[in-house]
Amino acid sequence: MEESISKGPSSLRLGSSKSSLSGRSTPKSSPTFRRLNSSRTPRREARSGAGGIQWFRSNRLVYWLLLITLWAYLGFYVQSRWAHGHNKEEFLGFSGDPRNRLVDAEQNIRRDLLADDRLVAANNGTNRTQVLSDRKYDVILAKGNDVSSKKKRSKRARRNLRKMRGKKKATMNIDNGNTEVQEPELPLKNSTYGLLVGPFGSVEDRVLEWSPEKRSGTCDRKGDFARLVWSRRLVLVFHELSMTGAPTSMMELATELLSCGATVSAVVLSKKGGLMSELARRRIKVIEDRADLSFKTAMKADLVIAGSAVCASWIDQYIAHFPAGGSQIAWWIMENRREYFDRAKLVLRRVKMLIFLSELQSKQWLAWCQEENIKLRSEPALVPLAVNDELAFAAGIPCSLNTPSASPEKMLEKRQLLRDAVRKEMGLTDNDMLVMSLSSINAGKGQLLLLESAGLVIDQDPLQTDSEVKNSLDIKQGQSILAAKHHLRGLLQKSSNVDVSSKVNADSSHRRREMLFDSKGTQEQALKILIGSVGSKSNKIHYVKEILGFLSKHAKLSQSVLWTPATTRVASLYSAADVYVMNSQGLGETFGRVTVEAMTFGLPVLGTDAGGTKEIVEHNVTGLFHPMGHPGTRVLAENIKFLLKNPSARKQMGMEGRKKVEKKYLKRHMYKRFVEVLTRCMRSK
Repeated sequence: MEESISKGPSSLRLGSSKSSLSGRSTPKSSPTFRRLNSSRTPRREARSGAGGIQWFRSNRLVYWLLLITLWAYLGFYVQSRWAHGHNKEEFLGFSGDPRNRLVDAEQNIRRDLLADDRLVAANNGTNRTQVLSDRKYDVILAKGNDVSSKKKRSKRARRNLRKMRGKKKATMNIDNGNTEVQEPELPLKNSTYGLLVGPFGSVEDRVLEWSPEKRSGTCDRKGDFARLVWSRRLVLVFHELSMTGAPTSMMELATELLSCGATVSAVVLSKKGGLMSELARRRIKVIEDRADLSFKTAMKADLVIAGSAVCASWIDQYIAHFPAGGSQIAWWIMENRREYFDRAKLVLRRVKMLIFLSELQSKQWLAWCQEENIKLRSEPALVPLAVNDELAFAAGIPCSLNTPSASPEKMLEKRQLLRDAVRKEMGLTDNDMLVMSLSSINAGKGQLLLLESAGLVIDQDPLQTDSEVKNSLDIKQGQSILAAKHHLRGLLQKSSNVDVSSKVNADSSHRRREMLFDSKGTQEQALKILIGSVGSKSNKIHYVKEILGFLSKHAKLSQSVLWTPATTRVASLYSAADVYVMNSQGLGETFGRVTVEAMTFGLPVLGTDAGGTKEIVEHNVTGLFHPMGHPGTRVLAENIKFLLKNPSARKQMGMEGRKKVEKKYLKRHMYKRFVEVLTRCMRSK
């Protein structure tokens, strides 16, 4: 009985266990069912997750396809970075980092300084080593005192070099012009040579509350220029780095291209000048080797822009190295003398396109090409120089740098404050008229002739009669003298509200008195002359000495002459000046970048009646013309004295010149013309 009772519960428990496992007799609402099912659910979920991993492991084909895809992408990335010209240091250092770019820029400056004769002491046929910032460089002085610099070599490379002594070495020679001796520094105060003033960069920063270092990019992303150059590779060829029109314009073009998303490399044929540090500040990559490495970079570029006729030798070597390279070169020629044409004529027909600055220059070069039976590959383009945004901003002209706190109206007020501050440092008063000429000091710019004209004014040399003055101010050929008188009278009426119509037929002395003095009888102003650029490596030493010798013989004139160093911070100088003189000789100025800059700041221009100045300045409207050479000295003196006696006419001419700049010579006008060049020269993507 006990056995049956004991077996009963055991069999019951066994049966209930089976039934609960099968789920057939156990209700779903029972605790046992809920407990058993709740314990099995996580295991099923875990088994389902693990099943996905097992499926991925079992399908090795998918695994290998994914691995091959990643490997191919990595290989493509490395190859594209290497093909775009990134060196090992930039690639490993991720050149997009600004800090790495600054390091590269500092290294470029150091290498440039090592090539300077002030830091490198070397003799013919000998090698010397300079150590700078724990880095070692070998400096070789080649024949003719040519300096060549090479990077530090490893021991293995030096051993290989010893084995190849018999082979020809490829070196990069720097022109003798790099060691050009500059003129003696002018003393700050000297009774013979005058006063050296400036630069006034710190004054600009303080008064304008803005500096070029704050510039963050001025590209119009929605414009056609930005659309064409975005992600493109361009090489710009500089013939030198002086602070003159051509190198400065090329530097600003490179800055704009970088701002619009292009990759820019600069080839510098001669490091003569002071723009290397400015290129580094703007993060423009300079290719140290102007031979094989520059050719390799140019071959990978979408377009090569050469910025001077002096670049003819590099273009010739590049086409010899890469015969198809001429089809990707746009040659921006900025000179207009026959010797430059003779230097460039052998490769003119081999480049894709020629670009000129003015209509007169284009006609002259095409005439020379016709004489030499040179047929160009395409029709030349015209791209005049323009005023950059920094100067337009300082002058109070609307541009891309304006902000709500720095509107054009507010910048006009600050420009007046800048003028007062700079003139105070120069020692000028409101009664002084400052006549300025900013350019390299050489005979082609005519600074000595300007001083001779100023001497005629300051020494009160008798000038021509009033009728002769009127003849010299004739507006255009074929226009009557009476029309010129009426035009000039209109300028005076607009600015001083003086009714001179009743005095037109008065005697000559009375008319002269009305023109030289306004209705308030303003006191006669004193003449001051400002000449730049002292210290420029483009200056001609013998010409500078000739100017100083002339001033030593004219003590009264020397007291009215100021000098200023070469600088890129010129907004303060234009703000302080009252008149600008463009006294280029020969064929005249090709275009005259400084001419449009002066007009931007409301300065009337006294220019020679030749070259591109005739296309910029409108006689008797935005300035006055005078002949070239010594015959123009007396006419220039008359024009200076006229503006000296008529501040109202001076102001009116400056206003007309500023209006012309706003219509034709701002940055947007120049890059609109560049769109045509890019469209015709670059391959479409």
